[in-house]
Amino acid sequence: MFDMMKMMGKMKEVQAKVKEAQANLVNIKTTGESGGGMVKATVNGKKELISLDIDNELVKPEDKEMLQDLIVAAVNKATQEAEVLAKEEMKKSTEGLLPNIPGMDLSGMF
Repeated sequence: MFDMMKMMGKMKEVQAKVKEAQANLVNIKTTGESGGGMVKATVNGKKELISLDIDNELVKPEDKEMLQDLIVAAVNKATQEAEVLAKEEMKKSTEGLLPNIPGMDLSGMF
């Protein structure tokens, strides 16, 4: 028989795990590179740019447009990887807590 109190307790446990996982996202760090490593952007699991490293050879006025493109590419790579790692972290933290119902993807809740 369905135990509503047990289900409510499980939901509170899931909420606590999700909050903990979200707080830990700031500790996930990933770096994207472009231009053969001349531009490196580091992003955390919350998709925030936390550092940017530009090779000194790129800092020339005539190369400004190329530098801007390289920065955008590096940040995008780091952000994409951070998103994958963040999803994995959220999945690990709620594993076994949510029911596995075929055809129902609950990963979008987080």
